[in-house]
Amino acid sequence: MKINKLIAISFCSLLIASSCKQHQDARRPLSQSSGSFMKKSVIRNKKLVASEEDQIKTIIKNNPTTEYFTSAKGYWYSYETRNELDTLTPKKGDVAFFDFEIKDINGNIIYTELELKPQIYFVDKQDIMMGIRDGIKLMRKNEKVNFLFPSHMAYGYHGDNKKIGMNQPLLCTVKLHDFKPETAVKKKKTIKTTGPESTINNDILQDNSQSPAPVKKQIKTENKPIDTVKE
Repeated sequence: MKINKLIAISFCSLLIASSCKQHQDARRPLSQSSGSFMKKSVIRNKKLVASEEDQIKTIIKNNPTTEYFTSAKGYWYSYETRNELDTLTPKKGDVAFFDFEIKDINGNIIYTELELKPQIYFVDKQDIMMGIRDGIKLMRKNEKVNFLFPSHMAYGYHGDNKKIGMNQPLLCTVKLHDFKPETAVKKKKTIKTTGPESTINNDILQDNSQSPAPVKKQIKTENKPIDTVKE
């Protein structure tokens, strides 16, 4: 009987040891798999960015009478209305007042100005679309600008969970009416919006992330012309 018990105990010990070894061995491929997934993801993202940039460059090429500018952040823009008298642009610490609409890059409206309503944006202090966050700081008062944003500067891989799909490049038209130092705006207890009698408390920073003509031929950076569209 004692021998049988010893044999049974030994057998159980071997099973436990074997099971632990299998679990340890099974973990190894997971990290390899994870590394492989990351590499594939990077490759997919690069292809996606290149594909979207090609689409945008095709649009630019098909509008040779429009002067486009390219940003260091990887998007393009053109002016419908330009203010060459003022030099100041919005910066952190300012409050910007603007309207905008959002279209797909073929010009089909996704959100109208009316749907998006007038925007009151505390510069660099609110979570809004990355492209608008950067683009608004290039604008002067009373300018109207068309921005062509690749999806990584818009709503990325998740869209806005409403009308904007996954990995969707966008055309956003922005009208910057005015901007003021935050300190000056906060002197008032409330900021009135247009339309019905509604007010916005200064202490409430709205999340505006929901949701948003032609001149010459070349594409420019903010300071110098560059030729970014080639056959």
